[in-house]
Amino acid sequence: MNLSRALRLSSPAKDVGAIVLVGAGGKTTAMFQLARELSNSPTVIVTATTHLGQWQLSLADHHIVAESPANLGELPNGIVLVTGVLDGERTRPINSSTLSWLREKAQKSNFPLLVEADGSRQRPLKASAGHEPPIPEFADLVIVVAGLGGLGQSLDESHVHRSLLFSALSGLPVTEPITPESLVRVLTSPQGGLKNIPPRARRVCLLNQADTPELQAIGGRMANDLLSDFDSVIVGSLLPSPFNLQTLERVAGIVIAAGASKRFGQPKQLLDWRGEPFVRAVARKALLAGLSPVIVVTGSDAENVEAALAGLNVHIVRNEAWQSGQGSSIAAGVRAVTAPSALPGTSPKSANVTSDEDKYLYGGFGGGREGAVGAATFLLADQPHIGADVIRALVETHAQSLPAILAPLVREERRANPVLFDRVTFPDLLALTGDIGGRAIFDRHKIAYLPWHDESLLLDVDTPEDYERIKRL
Repeated sequence: MNLSRALRLSSPAKDVGAIVLVGAGGKTTAMFQLARELSNSPTVIVTATTHLGQWQLSLADHHIVAESPANLGELPNGIVLVTGVLDGERTRPINSSTLSWLREKAQKSNFPLLVEADGSRQRPLKASAGHEPPIPEFADLVIVVAGLGGLGQSLDESHVHRSLLFSALSGLPVTEPITPESLVRVLTSPQGGLKNIPPRARRVCLLNQADTPELQAIGGRMANDLLSDFDSVIVGSLLPSPFNLQTLERVAGIVIAAGASKRFGQPKQLLDWRGEPFVRAVARKALLAGLSPVIVVTGSDAENVEAALAGLNVHIVRNEAWQSGQGSSIAAGVRAVTAPSALPGTSPKSANVTSDEDKYLYGGFGGGREGAVGAATFLLADQPHIGADVIRALVETHAQSLPAILAPLVREERRANPVLFDRVTFPDLLALTGDIGGRAIFDRHKIAYLPWHDESLLLDVDTPEDYERIKRL
């Protein structure tokens, strides 16, 4: 997966808008890599509100020195770098009037505009001084870059630009080895990685230099905390070319528990599964797998189904139109995910949260930027036997290439549940009606499959005989 795909930028490069890069550990590399990937646009404008090194000028097809808009005419095709005058080994930043002209030109011509707005003296990590970073208010996307190559290194100026400020923000003493936890504290600080980001801008944290499996795993764990403040976290390495990039986002869990179970003869959601109701077992698996938020859509026998979820960190969405079929329940769940402020609240949480498992189940993990959900995994209330392992595998596989629809494939031929839907499918899911589920949109999106060697994924409970069968698993 290349960088533009990992950032969910459109292809061909239209309506990309203004992209601003800050931080350390590969900003310039990321900026020009992205410019090359967006070069299906006639012109890609690259500029900086900070200094650039002279060696960086050759990365563009054209270099224009502009001390004012008067120095700019019709821009040539290709990657066009616009800077201030050369001052020794560095270029000066462009001024505000030149930047405004470039922004207007990019908007009128629908050209991508990439802006580097931070200096780091080639260090993998940095903290911002009082005047930094000069992020334009018109930024549509801000990419905060951090080099994981700095982890484990001594907190000093040889590894961190403005090491004293980094120490103050992270709480880590100078000369101590830099830890993932200290870096997360800096990246999520209003005076650190979040500083000067316009409220309307999409925020992405790029954890670069993750060029070993160990660093990729560390970056994945860091993402759990970073997603409280960023829309997505990209982990991987940009050199020598984009390597193993993964886009880590919040993935919602939507438990469909609204049906009347007419064929079974009693509410399946409340059947016993190893000491707890079906619906609670399914919701608990979603929480343990790290899905956030977890939405449970109720309908028939709603009061009793909702009571069975008491104490779990889930959101209840009651579908008053449940009798019209599963389509309306799917749409209700997606609507809650895409408009989280409309959620009716969270079930009461346990007052005694002690273990990591308790934190997943009753609160403490999750949260995140409102509306920043990259996908949703749908689970059925009559499949309590499905484990958290397959849910995690779907989320991890989705992060590697962002397929529109991802489903387990059992015996190399049979599609099974649960199924993950990327957010590109949400408009179609919101339009579902009647008694047909997500398969109604399979012909509109490319489906990817995850081979899985557990045939129990094919089982659900429609009859008492089915119930006895899964109890014997």
